[in-house]
Amino acid sequence: MFVERDIAGLLKQIARQDVVEIGSDGSIGTARGASLAHIAESYGFEYYEALRTGHKKANVLVRMYRDPRPEARAREAAVITAHPQAGNGGTVPGMRQGTLKALPEAAGAVALMKDRILFDTLAAAADKRQQMTAYGSCAFVVLLMLVVGEPVLALAVGGLLTAFLVGAFRLGAVRRSRIAQRLQDAGYLQVRDEHGAQRFLRPGQQLPGHANPFAC
Repeated sequence: MFVERDIAGLLKQIARQDVVEIGSDGSIGTARGASLAHIAESYGFEYYEALRTGHKKANVLVRMYRDPRPEARAREAAVITAHPQAGNGGTVPGMRQGTLKALPEAAGAVALMKDRILFDTLAAAADKRQQMTAYGSCAFVVLLMLVVGEPVLALAVGGLLTAFLVGAFRLGAVRRSRIAQRLQDAGYLQVRDEHGAQRFLRPGQQLPGHANPFAC
């Protein structure tokens, strides 16, 4: 039921919009988002970015835009012909019927899409402003304990929290480096966007004419 709802919602966006947002209702995880993004790619859309959303940032929001190139439009037409009942209980490109589990021939592409999503969400977590917010929260907890007269506990908690944050940020950097290497090995092109952030473009992918197609 939820699978068909997600697929039907995506296909409605694809039919009506040049930009789509997967997980805008805050209920999509990384693996599910990657499968839906692969479906959107099959209909001639390109990946733009992924963000963490929801309670404790446990969900992802994947943003994609319509590729205007003739080959993308031909790909969309072929998929529509091959999967006429997609969204109504029929087959969808790359997935086992009735599920968001990739078929063997699509598993590699879905895994790379998952890597792109993970790279973007990990990069956002490593943003300097995010780190400053985390360390600021740590300092606030320590200060609060000092105010209530618990200096020893404040020192211990402050040390543990700082060590945890440093370790988490370093682990994230290692994971991003490994993901980046996998994407480069697969032929993805590493570029910098207008804000200086790292991005990986699929072979042959073109960035949208507008620097950010989701900007108001």
